[in-house]
Parts: sequence; C-alpha cells; structure tokens
Amino acid sequence: MDNKVINLDSKFALFAAHWSPKVIAEMNDYQFKLVKVEGEFVWHDHPDTDEVFIVIEGTLNIAFRDKVETIESGEMFVVPKGIEHKPFAENECKIMIIEPKGVLNTGAKDGELTAPNDVWI
Repeated sequence: MDNKVINLDSKFALFAAHWSPKVIAEMNDYQFKLVKVEGEFVWHDHPDTDEVFIVIEGTLNIAFRDKVETIESGEMFVVPKGIEHKPFAENECKIMIIEPKGVLNTGAKDGELTAPNDVWI
C-alpha cells in the first residue's frame, strides 16, 4: 500500500457491483473496505470480530432478530461479534466497513452473495 491520500468518491467510481467489498487501505491487521449496497443481504454473523459500518452516502438498515437499526449518512454503527444481523438498503447506499483482514462478508455462511476477499481498488 502506498502512503498517500485516498479519495473515497474516486474509489467508489471504480466499481458498480453491490455487496462486493473493495479494500482501500490497511491499518495493522484491519482493512478499510468500501461497499455499495442495495436490496437485502443475508443473515450472518462474525463469531470472532466486531464489524464497523460507516455510512458515506444514503441510508443503511441493519436487521437484528429483535430490532432494526437505521444508520444515515455521516453515522456509524458497531455490530458486536457473534450477533446475527442482516444489512439492507431500499436505495443504493455507499458504506465503509472496518474489520480484520480475512473476514468474509457473509461470515461463516457461503452463498451467492459471498464476495471474493482481499480485492483491492
């Protein structure tokens, strides 16, 4: 990784696929990933790590078994490790996820929305 300024708008312009995280930086063992989301994701959890969602543009909802949290542009939310959740967005939403290197977007579940890991842009 080069040590230079990263422009989020420029990075978001490099891809169109939804639910397919793209790595833009690393800090220690953590990766900063940009994701465009729309529609519903799958129920999943990450048993070994918390997951941070930062909404850059739009509105992200995260369903839990007992509630739904709504995160707006400029807000962030931390999903604790081991908590089952399902992100969804009615309209396209641009988010940043911060999580340890090697974490799959669908947790331990493999399916059609499981994205390749460690894809840099």
